[in-house]
Amino acid sequence: MNRADEKKTLLLVDDTPANIQVVNSILTGTYKIRIATNGAKALELANVIPSPDLVLLDVMMPEMDGYEVCTRLKMAAGTRDIPVIFLTGQTEIEDETRGFEVGAVDYIHKPFSPAVVQARVRTHLLLRGIREQLARQLLAIQKELETARQIQLSILPAEVPKMECLDIAARYVPMSSVAGDFYDFIIVDEKHLGILVADVSGHGMPAALIASMLKIALAAQVTHAADPAQVLLGLNQALCGKFQHHFVTAAYLFVDMLKHTLSYAGAGHPPLLLWGRSSERVRAVLENGLFLGKFPQATYSSVELPLRAGDWGLLYTDGITETTNHSQIEFGAERFKEFLETQQGTSVDHFADRLLEELSQWRARDSDDDLDDDITFVAIHMKGD
Repeated sequence: MNRADEKKTLLLVDDTPANIQVVNSILTGTYKIRIATNGAKALELANVIPSPDLVLLDVMMPEMDGYEVCTRLKMAAGTRDIPVIFLTGQTEIEDETRGFEVGAVDYIHKPFSPAVVQARVRTHLLLRGIREQLARQLLAIQKELETARQIQLSILPAEVPKMECLDIAARYVPMSSVAGDFYDFIIVDEKHLGILVADVSGHGMPAALIASMLKIALAAQVTHAADPAQVLLGLNQALCGKFQHHFVTAAYLFVDMLKHTLSYAGAGHPPLLLWGRSSERVRAVLENGLFLGKFPQATYSSVELPLRAGDWGLLYTDGITETTNHSQIEFGAERFKEFLETQQGTSVDHFADRLLEELSQWRARDSDDDLDDDITFVAIHMKGD
């Protein structure tokens, strides 16, 4: 017989034989009853396997009263989830409030009404069963989300490409187990590289599934990797008609180390940011068409830019600029640019770590708090004199 099919076990704690006799007569036959006449014995029987499903606990007892017993039950890992109903002749609000503060779920007042006793016990056993079922379901969901997280991480690049004279760093920080951000590379050869950063609207599993679609869609664009406008056009055609309630913003950058140029196109995405030896100030390059996945007839254009030694470039998602502090003030585009302008004399990996540190300091909230949004970025730095 399964544990769920067995009679539920109740622990009845009272130092008055008459009260024990009355409550026992009401519940016996329907439930298994354990009886304790003092607090110490109650704590002992509460830890006997199988644990009681519910405790009926007298408030007024010598040596250790019901409040103390309940407090100790709630402090112990093995008994903290057992519901406790106090048995009492007291009717003062202060007394009942204290009982709830130490962890009781209900009161049954003396003299005992059989109908009330049976109803209260049945209700709280039912509620405990529902809580346990929800806990099992939550655990199953958490396991599924962890599996989804591992799968999603597996579709991201295992490492950044290695190119002579070009340093690359990428960071991906999801706000939850699974995310709608995505980045990937098209490695044409040792001198030519395509970089995609994308952001699916919304969060959670739907956004993550759409982000995984980008992996396959981008792989199909290899033949025209040098043409950012054509890459975004191909991605849009691959995504249109596949979903209804989401869309995708994206930015694609093609690096040509032979020509020392960058070619860039965007689809409703935050601009490419450039700074470094060519210009001390951060330049925002906005070459945007419509976001992906909604408009089959959308077209895209690209722009070509010089890439000189000492120059930096950054593709990112809006989780950076929309990060808020405790006053709900966003990090913002201007503050972001001011930070970038101070980062010219560092390595690309150190820059990436410093950016995440800067955002963490701006948030200045508990580490358990969720991020406002997913954060993803890819930074490049042209080495040499």
